[in-house]
Amino acid sequence: MEAAEQLRSQDASLFHRSGRPEAEVTLCILGSPSTFLSLLLEGGVQSPGNMLLCLSPAWLMKVAAPGQEGEASLLVSKAVSFYPGGLTFLDDFVPPRHATYFLAGLGPESGHGREAAELARNLTCPTGASAELARLLEDRLLTRWLLSQQTGVVVPATLAFTYRPPGLLRGGDTSPGLRLVELSGKEGQETLVKEEIEAFVHSEALGEASQVAVRLSGWRWRGQQALRLHLRVEPSAVVNTVLALLEKLEEEESVLVEAMCPPARLPLPGSPAPGPELAVRICAVVCRIQGDRPLLSKVVCGVGRGDQLVRHHNTLPRTLEVALAQCGLEEAAQVALLGQRIKEAAEAALAAVLALEAGLSVEQRGGRQVHIDFLGVDFVLTVAGRTLTPAVLKLNSGLCLETCGALEGLWAAPRLGRSVKEAAAAPLVETMLRRSGRHLMEGKQLLVIGAGGVSKKFVWEAARDYGLKLHLVESDPNHFASQLVQTFIHFDVTEHRRDEENAQQLAELVRARNLKLDGCFSFWDDCLVLTALLCRELGLPCSPPAAMCLAKQKSRTQLHLLRCPGPPWPATSLHAVACCPLESEADVEKAIDQVPLPGVMKLEFGSGAVGVQLVKDGPQCHEHFSRILHDLQGEADHPGIGLGWGNAMLLMEFVEGTEHDVDLVVFGGRLLAAFVSDNGPTRLPGFTETAACMPTGLAPEQEAQLVQAAFRCCLGCGLLDGVFNVELKMTGAGPKLIEINPRMGGFYLRDWILEIYGVDLLLASAMVACGLQPALPAHPRARGYLVGIMCLVSQHIEMLSSPSSRETLQALHDQGLLRLNLLEEALIPGQYEEPYCNVACAGSSPAEARLRLLGICQGLGIDRPNYPVAHFLSHFK
Repeated sequence: MEAAEQLRSQDASLFHRSGRPEAEVTLCILGSPSTFLSLLLEGGVQSPGNMLLCLSPAWLMKVAAPGQEGEASLLVSKAVSFYPGGLTFLDDFVPPRHATYFLAGLGPESGHGREAAELARNLTCPTGASAELARLLEDRLLTRWLLSQQTGVVVPATLAFTYRPPGLLRGGDTSPGLRLVELSGKEGQETLVKEEIEAFVHSEALGEASQVAVRLSGWRWRGQQALRLHLRVEPSAVVNTVLALLEKLEEEESVLVEAMCPPARLPLPGSPAPGPELAVRICAVVCRIQGDRPLLSKVVCGVGRGDQLVRHHNTLPRTLEVALAQCGLEEAAQVALLGQRIKEAAEAALAAVLALEAGLSVEQRGGRQVHIDFLGVDFVLTVAGRTLTPAVLKLNSGLCLETCGALEGLWAAPRLGRSVKEAAAAPLVETMLRRSGRHLMEGKQLLVIGAGGVSKKFVWEAARDYGLKLHLVESDPNHFASQLVQTFIHFDVTEHRRDEENAQQLAELVRARNLKLDGCFSFWDDCLVLTALLCRELGLPCSPPAAMCLAKQKSRTQLHLLRCPGPPWPATSLHAVACCPLESEADVEKAIDQVPLPGVMKLEFGSGAVGVQLVKDGPQCHEHFSRILHDLQGEADHPGIGLGWGNAMLLMEFVEGTEHDVDLVVFGGRLLAAFVSDNGPTRLPGFTETAACMPTGLAPEQEAQLVQAAFRCCLGCGLLDGVFNVELKMTGAGPKLIEINPRMGGFYLRDWILEIYGVDLLLASAMVACGLQPALPAHPRARGYLVGIMCLVSQHIEMLSSPSSRETLQALHDQGLLRLNLLEEALIPGQYEEPYCNVACAGSSPAEARLRLLGICQGLGIDRPNYPVAHFLSHFK
């Protein structure tokens, strides 16, 4: 089989297996291995065993989807599966696997375009291509019109003749650089054609072009017709060619006359010539990422003779830097500027295509789940004035990805080092996994225990977006979320010493209401143990209640881990910190003898750093213990920080070092993902968070130590399934545990991780709760940095209570100049306060984000003598 031989030629070992069990995520590709090489190899790394290549349409089957009229599920009976290191297996699936994402090669090179088009049409699973959308992308007239309207995108001047333009062009706005001539018939058009061509070749829009190209445009002509080149000074030859081609036209097809952009002479005039004149052809792959935003993933070039057309398959691929250097341009600033222009134009091209797609009907797209997730953009490097300019020639759905794969997978890759580290298909794989996760969770019924406050408002918005069916148990009958769920159960969950009894009662209420639940979870600290107990009653997936109890009580966590000397090694005891539980004054005296001072005194079941304080000696220990016992006696004194569990405290050793959050996704005792962020110095003797930076600025080895320490501590407590937030300090002796929060990270963390990595911890939490492995990339890549500062009512009451200041904050957030996370609703000052909001800025480096944030804080009055923002951000230089 030719396709199998292609795989073997890529150094992939192909073994045959049969009867493999069903997996949740199935990313199915139908097409040529060479076209999708980058995608297949990256998928093998990011989602081992779930990236499947079907070499024949016969390996796939559509079956009608119950309850979804006109749609079908896609089943995979046979495929080549990919793993890290190029390891491949030829698998027979019994029973067949259900595709959760489908992408087919639809070009003429695929060899099975009709079958692929039919398989891709009206599927229930997310689909990355369809014949209907491919027809639009392959229509040069339509895409030329679309791109010519985008700021920052240069296209060749074009004259188009058609009998009936594509439907999307009818009645559209005129576009600079593109003239559309609609003919009344095939005969008797000689005079009009001659006049239009004469005017076109003499127009200033052609710039310095000495030639024009004549070609047919339309789906029928993709990859078939020869390009006809004519001198600009010979319009009669152009007229004859156009008239001959007009006879072949059908409706919605056209004849294009376009300027041949002269290749840039590199180096620029005034520099010594390096040799024969060369032309550079540039292809870029740009992908749809989280939030439907375009992101350039890779640029690859071809270099050829300046007097010949440079095409994908008649030149060797190389990086932009290498291609320009071979043509004599090595000045770093010019290369960087050109790279930025390519990035802006390529991303603008995909943005325009996505905007066009958003206006199409389901029928025009080829199905409810069809969306364009990546795009190839072909450029030619030309000169406008004295400026090196990438001009867009055409869009494609596979050629650019194939060219990038050739560079990544063949002999050049090991020699080019960092420039080819990230695969062109990396963002595409992330999008495929994200859409697969959404597909698997659509319509799932989940019970949520505890609604939380305004900081958790995103939960209800995201649930609607994901198609989740939420049922809520909440103590407050008037909570705003009660109107946003399928079922609302009013139940007092604040008295946590009755959690076992409450779990049994809730289980009876669930059964009485006949709720058919797929999962149950909580993101609210107070309700985690109750949730685990209820899951046990209902037979739903969750970490054991004993593990939740162990992690919930801070002193039990530390003392348990201290008693775990290993194996395995390094033992979790290396990360635990000496501590002593406190319930009476006598316990305080005992703790002073057992725990080295200075120490940290905190609530056993507390959250938000409320009541946490540095104590330096015995009198301070007694004083703080007495104050907390007097001020924070029950839930009414400070709702939502765990006082429903009582106000017992603990004294733990204070360890020097930098503070970090590690957010983990764990499934079946396996670590699927970890995200590390850095915290700034706190305002001692308190420990309320001040500032944060993500991703971490630590060295990779230290980051790995933090991740492994957090993961081992979770496993040591029996937390085998869930999304967990672990707070640690990086000391001179390595990571030391502060505490484990056995739920999704709070404050801004979900929002930041979604923005930087494209991973939604909320969706991951919901998937684990349903017993499904979250659809996550094995190695999520950060796309920038965020640095943020907390605002406190005690320090910023004037700004926060000013309508104009709050409007300014919101306006800056809406403009994308900062990120605003509201954490509290009411401006209530007090001794035991929590942060009111977080303000953050993005940047390509921590320093850039930090400087932007510092400027905004100084302008808005967040930076104050008693709240020195520069000091809180000092760790992030």
